Amino acid sequence: MECLAIGSLPYDNPLKALSIVQRYFDKIPFWPQLAKVSKNEDMSFQFLEGMPSFFGSVDEIFRFDTENTRFFDDLEQFFNNYENIIKNKDYKLLQKYSISENFSSTFKPFLELIIRNNCKYAKGQVIGPFTLATTLTDAKNICAVYDETLRELIVKMLSLKALWQIIEIKKTNAIPIIFIDEPTITQLGTSNYITISRDEVINMLKDISDIIKNNGGISGVHCCGKCNWTVPIDAGIDIISLDGYSYAENLSIFHKELKKFLEKGGKIAWGIVPTKDRKALETADLKILLEKFKKAVNYLTKKGINEKLIINNSFITPTCGAGALPEELAEKAMRLTFELKERYNDN
Repeated sequence: MECLAIGSLPYDNPLKALSIVQRYFDKIPFWPQLAKVSKNEDMSFQFLEGMPSFFGSVDEIFRFDTENTRFFDDLEQFFNNYENIIKNKDYKLLQKYSISENFSSTFKPFLELIIRNNCKYAKGQVIGPFTLATTLTDAKNICAVYDETLRELIVKMLSLKALWQIIEIKKTNAIPIIFIDEPTITQLGTSNYITISRDEVINMLKDISDIIKNNGGISGVHCCGKCNWTVPIDAGIDIISLDGYSYAENLSIFHKELKKFLEKGGKIAWGIVPTKDRKALETADLKILLEKFKKAVNYLTKKGINEKLIINNSFITPTCGAGALPEELAEKAMRLTFELKERYNDN
């Protein structure tokens, strides 16, 4: 069993953040999102670089400039570029949609870490399309998720951000794992988004997952709340990542679909180390977390899923990103994730 991390860390020094990755995630490193270095590294902003006809307002509400006369020209150019990149593999053009050092201070040293450690796998991430589409608006302040064209634009842009990471990671000879961070799918089916269908969200995730998998990567979806886990499973995702500390029982609701998912080689990233619950993290130790993990697995074995099948297809992770935590607690979470993995492998 191996361990993974979700993304954000609370450091304002990229080298310090990468030292934490090196110490605890040397087998499958990730590039940390450091919002304390720049707000551009916040999950909601980080993947907007290069988005056509897009601007931020003084109140930090981000909108597509859909009423600008250049909007449709920009849109047409973007879609043409997308086709050339995906169909013709024009990776020189893909650089236009890269993640620059202004939007990630850690990606370049992350690649160096992969090479230094000769890693077999390495993890990147993008914000989820449903989450981003429910965050952005058009010029009239209408949520982008309700506009089919804007949804398509968001999905294609995030696909290119994922593809760029895959190309760069593969240059190091590592296999890319790209997580799609989708906290807002917990709201799917609620009154907030009643007109957005399950199939629409599945297709959004599937489009990005297919790009990842068709280009030699492994796709994951992370959601740190209760959600309908058949959505990422039906989208063809390889790894589902949950808050197993608080919501492991929720996963067992979908045991029939989950059993088939695991039998086909799907993986679970358990999220056993609490990063959203500061008090729980302050008191957490290996004994507590080992019991939590056993309890989480037991929810599934009670539903008839073989324990060995579960364990052989599991990762240990924190429940979510650690960017909002004090530095000492964030490091504790990373350390416990590593130590829990080590302890379980020793048993």
